[in-house]
Amino acid sequence: MRAKALGSFSGGLDGLLASRLLMDQGIEVHLATFDSPFFSSRQGREGAALLGVPWRELDFTEEIMEILKEPPSGFGSNMNPCVDCHAAMFRNLWRLARAESFDFIFSGEVLGQRPMSQNRGSLNRVKNLSNTEDRLLRPLSALLMEPTAVEEQGLVNRSMLLGLSGRSRKPQIALAKEMGISRIPAPAGGCLLTDPGYSMRLRVLFDRGIHSPLAARAVRAGRMFDLGTGVGLVGRSDIDNRKLHEHRAGVFMTLPGIPGPLGLLLGPPNEESLRSLARLMALYAKADSAVTAATEGGLCFTVSPASPEEAERLIIRLP
Repeated sequence: MRAKALGSFSGGLDGLLASRLLMDQGIEVHLATFDSPFFSSRQGREGAALLGVPWRELDFTEEIMEILKEPPSGFGSNMNPCVDCHAAMFRNLWRLARAESFDFIFSGEVLGQRPMSQNRGSLNRVKNLSNTEDRLLRPLSALLMEPTAVEEQGLVNRSMLLGLSGRSRKPQIALAKEMGISRIPAPAGGCLLTDPGYSMRLRVLFDRGIHSPLAARAVRAGRMFDLGTGVGLVGRSDIDNRKLHEHRAGVFMTLPGIPGPLGLLLGPPNEESLRSLARLMALYAKADSAVTAATEGGLCFTVSPASPEEAERLIIRLP
């Protein structure tokens, strides 16, 4: 009976290659992509379709929001708690794998590819924190690491695994051509938590005790303003407006009958904050007199536009 493996798969080239290495040994491969406010599962779904293997999406929202409050292993250069994030993912994946009679789990990680999360110490820490019972295999760099129980028990032929290391993708691209993978995906490391600009925005929310997943999604859009205990977002474009409308994490506000920005108040609502947000919206709508602003809950305010000086005082400038 052939072995059965469940892979953590973001959809990038490394994951494709790791999967093919196992498939070429006759191992039954299934893939899973973790979805959260910071990482989409779309590329994982597309990559699994390319390989023609079973795939599923796993919601990681609750776990990552909790980790972000105080990651035991700390953050990377931005708000990326990569070590604790990976450990939690593998812990969840192994729990699922055991429940469904998989023999082991695997990932496309490459030793030394990322300075924080994929150095030898970090990879070992992730393995220890994940409680995967030595059933976590990294096929692309296995020959540079101690054999796992998976290899020692003959579930995987170690001689058919690789010893890749470093940040260059040239060996992977060459291997993909050998395997007949003609469509080489872009690197799938698009986690928003590694983005400096987004991380600064998210930090503003966390500093105010705002931890909701919808707020984490909404804060990607608009100008940011300090409205006391809350944060105001004012759309800069139609795209921003659509995002604010989609991720209504707080009090959503419009200027009925006036084209221009939409607004969203994140955090504890109060009349003063809502009036300030409405005034800012009126300013950027270029209103030249008093306007009426309405919340989705039915509250209405008549306000005069904020002055440019007021907006400059309230705006949260991000380096």
